[in-house]
Amino acid sequence: TAMDAERNRVICMEKGKSMDKRGKTIWPALALLVMSAGLLTGCGTRTRTYGAARFITEPPGAEVINLKDDTNLGMTPVVVTWEGEGEQSEYVTVEFKKQGYREEITSLWVNKRHPSREAAEAEPQPITVQLQKRAN
Repeated sequence: TAMDAERNRVICMEKGKSMDKRGKTIWPALALLVMSAGLLTGCGTRTRTYGAARFITEPPGAEVINLKDDTNLGMTPVVVTWEGEGEQSEYVTVEFKKQGYREEITSLWVNKRHPSREAAEAEPQPITVQLQKRAN
């Protein structure tokens, strides 16, 4: 009845649902419309790109630490990959630590131009650092 439809409309409005004139909720149709518009305009689709660096130290076996967040990236020699959106470059500063040697800090720009992690790891930027022995 019209009274039941009006009561249902009021209950749905209180719950935050939108309804059409027939008392039907229209969220599914709105969601589909918004998703379709996003796909047609390219919104919501971001191109992931990757860049990589191969860290080498003389002697090998140094810890590589990203100074941005103090994460351990591995032990040399190591290939490290960064992920981003578009071909944006990222400025990275890393520290190399090895017992018996002085710490070394190096900064570089990582160019994220590869379409996949595998492609980036196949062509990493070579970064070579000569570690100096600590004086006793």
